[in-house]
Amino acid sequence: MSTTVQDTPTRRTSLADSADVEVVNEKHEKGQYVVKNEDFDVYGEDDESSDIKYRTMVWWKAAALMLAETVSLGILSIPSVFASVGMVAGCILVIALGAVATATGYVIGNFKLRYPHVHNMADAGEILAGPIGREVLGAAQVIFIVFLCGSHVLTGLIAFDTITAGASCSVVWAAVTAIVCMIFTIPRTLDGISYLSVASFISIISAILITMIGVGVAGHQGTVSVTAHLSFASAFLAVTDIIFAYAGHVAFFTFIAEMKTPEDFPKALYALQIADTTLYLIVGIVVYSYTGEYAVSPALGNTGHVLRKVAYGIAFPTIIIAGVINGHVCAKLIFVRIFRRKGSRSRHMASHTWTGWLTWIGICCAIWAMAFIIAEVIPFFNELLGVISAIFASWFTYGISGIFWFHLTPRERRWSTWGQRLQTIFWGSIIAIGGFIMVAGLYASIQSIMDGYRNGGFPAPFSCANQAL
Repeated sequence: MSTTVQDTPTRRTSLADSADVEVVNEKHEKGQYVVKNEDFDVYGEDDESSDIKYRTMVWWKAAALMLAETVSLGILSIPSVFASVGMVAGCILVIALGAVATATGYVIGNFKLRYPHVHNMADAGEILAGPIGREVLGAAQVIFIVFLCGSHVLTGLIAFDTITAGASCSVVWAAVTAIVCMIFTIPRTLDGISYLSVASFISIISAILITMIGVGVAGHQGTVSVTAHLSFASAFLAVTDIIFAYAGHVAFFTFIAEMKTPEDFPKALYALQIADTTLYLIVGIVVYSYTGEYAVSPALGNTGHVLRKVAYGIAFPTIIIAGVINGHVCAKLIFVRIFRRKGSRSRHMASHTWTGWLTWIGICCAIWAMAFIIAEVIPFFNELLGVISAIFASWFTYGISGIFWFHLTPRERRWSTWGQRLQTIFWGSIIAIGGFIMVAGLYASIQSIMDGYRNGGFPAPFSCANQAL
C-alpha cells in the first residue's frame, strides 16, 4: 500500500517497541508503505466539536467486552467436548489452544499498533494483499460474525423453548431474540455496550454456577473416561467446539480501535485468556465429572427440569448481550467501510445526522434479519459451531496471526538468532495448523450434519417444533 507520510500524534503512532519503530522507519525509507495522517483517524472525530466520541474505552472495559463476546456461547459446549474426548484430552486441548490463542491475540495487537489505521480484518487484508485481500477478509469477517449472531438467535430460541416448555412456535422465539438483539445493537459506540458486558459476564457465571450445583446435587449419573476412542470426524468436531470457545479474535481490531490507549490491549488480552481458560477448565471438569457420557450441549441442559429453566432464564442476558457485541462489530465494519474516505472525513461518522443514523439502523436490521434466517435454516447447535469454527475461526483465531507475524518481521531477522528461528518455525506451524483445522474441521462438521439428517435428528427449516432441552 503506497501513500504519503505526515506527522501523526504520538499516542496514535507509538509502537510495541523500539525495534518496531526501526522497522517502520526502514520500510518508510525504502518506500514499501507509508501511512496517511487521515488513515490514523478511523472515525474522523479528532475535532472537539464531534458529537460521537468512539475512542473512549479503558482497558478493563475492553476486557469485559472480550470476555462477554468469547465466553457466552463457547463455555456452553465444553462439557460435551470432555464427554467426547475424555477428561485428559479435554484439559490438554483447553489449555493448549488457550495458550496459542493468547499468542495469536498478542500478534493481532502488535499488528494494530504497527498500523494504527486498521479497524477490521478488511483493513488488515488490504495491507497484506491489496484490494483483493481487503475484499476477501472483509467478506469473511462479515459472514463469520453473521453466523455467530445466528448461533445467538438459535441459543435464544432454545432458551425460550426451555423456559416456556414450548408454549409457542420456536420460529416466534427466534424472531423475538433477533429483534431484541437488534434493538440493543443500535448504540453507536462500544463504550456504551461495555457496561452491558459486565451484566453479561455475571449472567453466564450465575447460570453456570446453578448448572454445576444442579449436577452436583443430582449426583454422578454417568461414567467418566480418562481417554476416549473416537472416529476422526467425531474427535475433531469436539476440537472445533473448543476452537469456537476462543474465537473472539475476529473482533479484536475493532475493540482496540475504540480504546483510549491501544498500547493497553495486552492487559485486556491477558485478563480475557486467564479468565476464559480457567472457566472452561472448571466447568468442563465439574459438569463432566457428574454427568459423564450424558453431558449435553448447551451445558445448561445438564440439570433437572426446574433448574434448567432457572439457568436459561439467568443466562438469557448473556445470550442477548454477547450477540449484540458481535452484531455491533459487524455493523461497525460495514458502517466504516461506507463512510470512511481516504484523505477526507465524513461527518456522518462522528455527528448525529439522519443519513448516519438511518444507515446504521439499516445495517443492524439487515444483520439480525440474516442471523434469524441462519438460525432457522440451520437448526442445530454443535454442528453449527463446528462449521463456522472450521471455516473462519481456524484462520481468524490462529492461522492469520502467523501471516501477520511474517509480515511484521523482516526476512533478514527471521533466521538471525536461535530465538528468531524458533519463532519463525512456530509461526509457520501456526499457519499450517490453521489450514489443517479448516479442512479437517469442515470434513468432521459436514459428516456430523449428514449423519444427523440421515438419522432424523434435526427439525426441518422454519419448524415450529419444540427445541427445548
